[in-house]
Amino acid sequence: MTTRTNQPIHGGVFFCTFTCFQWLPMIERVAMYPWVYDWFKRLHNEGERMVGYVIMPNHLHFLIRMNEGRSINKLLAEGKRFMAYEIRKRLNDGGHQDLLEVMRAGVRNGDAKHGQRYRVFETSSDIKECWSEKFLLQKLDYIHHNPVRGKWSLAEDPAKYPHSSAGFYMVGSEPVVPLLHLGELL
Repeated sequence: MTTRTNQPIHGGVFFCTFTCFQWLPMIERVAMYPWVYDWFKRLHNEGERMVGYVIMPNHLHFLIRMNEGRSINKLLAEGKRFMAYEIRKRLNDGGHQDLLEVMRAGVRNGDAKHGQRYRVFETSSDIKECWSEKFLLQKLDYIHHNPVRGKWSLAEDPAKYPHSSAGFYMVGSEPVVPLLHLGELL
């Protein structure tokens, strides 16, 4: 994963990934799927365009077209920060002290000095600017097949995994969030 790489602020299409601390399934544990959809919708209302996504139990991947002058780094940092607050609140409300203790133990000394009390996400995020049609298609395919690969087996057919844009692309299903079809970018 890329660590602390500042991407240019000139707009563009980006492949983004971020993961829960120690790959813990916190998104699933506290039912964060609707929260993520609401975040995607807020981004749409701000003028950004989601191209594709998958929300997994412990991480998410998405392709987003950013407007000119907007920072993908800032967008991701803000999204992760507010999602972390909500995950922590839901864990606390749900009595998941075991996970809260793991997240508390994951805070680095330097971060604790800045007031961080819990490590909800891994410190790095993967952000790659997509320059070519081939790269965009590769990333969209990766996103859509993530739930059916390897250890996951969350669905037999990518189009049937409910927290993905695969159904929109593969069978024409109505998307949960507004999507900019990849064909409109090419």
